Amino acid sequence: MRQPCALATGIGSLPFIEPEEALELIYRYLPFVPHWPQLPRRGMSEGFILQFLFPLLETGVLRCGAEKAYFATDAPDWAERLAAFYELYLAAEEGDEAALARFGTPREAAVGLYTFLERAPGRLQEAMAVKGQVVGPLTAGFSLNDASRRPAYYDEQLRDVIVKTLALNARWQVRTLAETGKPVLLFIDEPGVSIYGQSTYITVTREMILNDLVELVRAIGDNGGMSGIHSCAAVDWSILMDAGPAIVSFDAYSYFSSLIPYAGELAAFLAGGGILAWGIVPTSERVLEENVTSLLRRLENQWGELAARGMERDTLRRQCLITPSCGLGLLTEDLAHRIYALTAGVAAAVREG
Repeated sequence: MRQPCALATGIGSLPFIEPEEALELIYRYLPFVPHWPQLPRRGMSEGFILQFLFPLLETGVLRCGAEKAYFATDAPDWAERLAAFYELYLAAEEGDEAALARFGTPREAAVGLYTFLERAPGRLQEAMAVKGQVVGPLTAGFSLNDASRRPAYYDEQLRDVIVKTLALNARWQVRTLAETGKPVLLFIDEPGVSIYGQSTYITVTREMILNDLVELVRAIGDNGGMSGIHSCAAVDWSILMDAGPAIVSFDAYSYFSSLIPYAGELAAFLAGGGILAWGIVPTSERVLEENVTSLLRRLENQWGELAARGMERDTLRRQCLITPSCGLGLLTEDLAHRIYALTAGVAAAVREG
């Protein structure tokens, strides 16, 4: 997978209730790099954040409120709950497989993952790799609050808990997906990085974001996986590249221009073997206005802009994946079918070109 040459894959979420329907779509259009489907319409436990933080619920560090989960910092036994978490974490770090398994996502929170694994023996004949995903620490940290409704990311202790939990979930996912016998890609889904540089988040530093991402990237790589970082917004792309992932995934349809100021960093990333996942297929009703030809033209024009800044078109073609611009969990099933069909079509057209 060092040079994927325009293979197609997905970001993660799909708008189905039943995993079988989601997997049929994936196997049909993304046979070379299939992913396990996140199914947020099944309920809160399959939500983008909690899906990867179940040890915090188990130990009582997180509490489910009426509307959302929050850190139970107001609990009389908060210190004991925190100690129970760190005891579990240290056991997993020291090689206790049962402890590591508790950092995995349970079936009730990721039925798509478990169905994917059960179907794997008969459905991965064409696969060159399999893909999973985990929420990023910044996104999780600003989606969860403490008992005072302050974002958890601002609390150094809570941020540490989040990062450690996600890093161990990433380790567990890579090892679990590797049981399919295929190389594993694991993307860190981090839309929250877009807050960096905004005046209302001035205390969130580049160093904080980078250190947290590096911990997850290392957890993936140290366990034999290829790491990716995905963001579907205009962000400081140098942060993502400096974190050291094998793959940077972005919304090429709407935010390609945000890459241009980082052309130097991007050239270095590609020279080091880095892969770009081009989210060239829009994940909105705008996809109804597009076809393979129009999207391929847009992609070729973008490659032309990078070529004008010193990057080789052949390198861009060899070191690329083709994806939807973002997850599809909130769309209609009909749109999901069209988006995945176009993703496969654009990827095939690039390879044939």
